[in-house]
Amino acid sequence: MTVFTALSSAARTVTGTADIGAIPGEHQELSVYLDVTEASGTSPSMTVTYQSSPDNVTFYDHTSGAAITAAGKQLIKVPSNIGKYGRIAYTVSGTTPSFTFSAVVEAKRN
Repeated sequence: MTVFTALSSAARTVTGTADIGAIPGEHQELSVYLDVTEASGTSPSMTVTYQSSPDNVTFYDHTSGAAITAAGKQLIKVPSNIGKYGRIAYTVSGTTPSFTFSAVVEAKRN
C-alpha cells in the first residue's frame, strides 16, 4: 500500500488538477479520500475525478465522485486499470464558490 497526499487542505475557488505522478506497477486499485471542511458561495458545487494517463501528457477521465455541495467526506473507489500516471481533477461551479478540502490517494495491491 502506498499513500499520496494529492492536495493539502486549502480553499479553492476555481477548477484545477493535482498530479499524483507515476503509479507503482504493482498497484491495481486506488481509493481517493476527500475531506471537505468548508463550502461557501451561492449554489456551490464541486466534482472530483480521478484521471489516468499512459504518458503523463494526455489524461483521461476515469472515475468521478458525486457532486459535493457542502462540507463532508467522500470516498472515490477506483477499482482497476488505474493507468501508469494519475492525477486528481476538480471542477468548481456556482456563484463565488469556495471549497476548503484535501485529497489523499491510497494505492493498493490486489
